[in-house]
Amino acid sequence: MTYFDKNALKLSHGHMRDNVKEGDIAIDATAGRGRDTLLLSELVGDSGKVYAFDIQKEAIESTRALLEENGRVNVTLINESHHLMAEFVKKAKAVIFNLGFLPGGDHSIFSHSDTSIKAIDAALSIIDDDGFVSICSYYGGDTGFEERDTLLSYLENLDQKKYTVMLQSFHNRKNCPPLFIIIEKNR
Repeated sequence: MTYFDKNALKLSHGHMRDNVKEGDIAIDATAGRGRDTLLLSELVGDSGKVYAFDIQKEAIESTRALLEENGRVNVTLINESHHLMAEFVKKAKAVIFNLGFLPGGDHSIFSHSDTSIKAIDAALSIIDDDGFVSICSYYGGDTGFEERDTLLSYLENLDQKKYTVMLQSFHNRKNCPPLFIIIEKNR
């Protein structure tokens, strides 16, 4: 295997493909343009369910259009902050985050560490015993560094008896390459 042609998103999608199965419940905590939502919808199949959250109506509508275009009906779109996910979903196999801003959207609207950490806490409270949380942290820009630093400090302090945290970065790539993070619940 080579990492030359990989990035955080490709690594995240590979992890999803390896671990999300037919019949699972999954959450896209940051629907964005809907690509992760669509992949999760395909992976869980008709017997599974996906919940996709985003605070931006534009993101919800973009995701809805992509799902309709691909004939996917096993998704519930929720125009709310991801930190409220536990109010909507009680159990999930996987929770996927892309932290940063909506691709092609208004860059003045972006994820913030206060709600992102609350959302990750919520995700950890509802993932199955063999579940995981996947995070792609797009930290460039004016405020992304604060969120990245807060996130890394938070992850470093998760109880190692309960969770395993794996961080991958492309250390020699320029322009703030996104971080790929997996949190697995220890069995």
